[in-house]
Amino acid sequence: MPNPLPEHTQRRVVVVLIVVLLAFGGYFAFGGFGGEEDAPVEQETAQGDRQGQGTAEAPDDSSTVPPSPMPTSAEEDVDVLEWFPFSEDELRTAGATARAFGEAHGTIDYTDAPEDYFAGMEELATDDYAEVLSESTRAGAFWQEGAEAEAVAEGRAEVRSVRTYGSDSITFVVEVQSITETTGSEFDEERGEFAITVTRAGQSWKVHDFQPADVGQVGGE
Repeated sequence: MPNPLPEHTQRRVVVVLIVVLLAFGGYFAFGGFGGEEDAPVEQETAQGDRQGQGTAEAPDDSSTVPPSPMPTSAEEDVDVLEWFPFSEDELRTAGATARAFGEAHGTIDYTDAPEDYFAGMEELATDDYAEVLSESTRAGAFWQEGAEAEAVAEGRAEVRSVRTYGSDSITFVVEVQSITETTGSEFDEERGEFAITVTRAGQSWKVHDFQPADVGQVGGE
């Protein structure tokens, strides 16, 4: 089949192809046009990022700023109530509940039904504790003793100290006394100190546990 192109045209096509092949060969051999110029920029960027991050050997500028000293108060100006998670009013209200419970425990009138005696303490207790109150506080035995002595006794109580506290509970050490108003003095009794734990119940406090102070108390949290 005869070649449709003249000889000089064929030569030009061959030369163009050779030039194109040489150009692409050089491009791939040197990593593309402008490759050598882009590499230093990337290296400088990476070095700049590393310099912006502080290290143990060369910390950044912000880590060398000395901390500001915290404000302190003179010893006589310290408000110790700030150490408790309760306000002064909350402590007073909680203590009043513990004291009222101690007074109810020491108050007996043998002419009343034993349920009336327990009711005075149950009103101040949590629902769960009220259900087991007569057994756990030994109130049943104390009532029986007072009834046998035909005693009419007035309970007295005084908060002596705070033993422990949590975020919503406080255990007070309360001294309880039962003063007999009958002619017989055999029932006059110093009940002793008790650990009374109260827990927060909305805006008020309820007794969660009542134990002799030398025994302790069953959790308040």
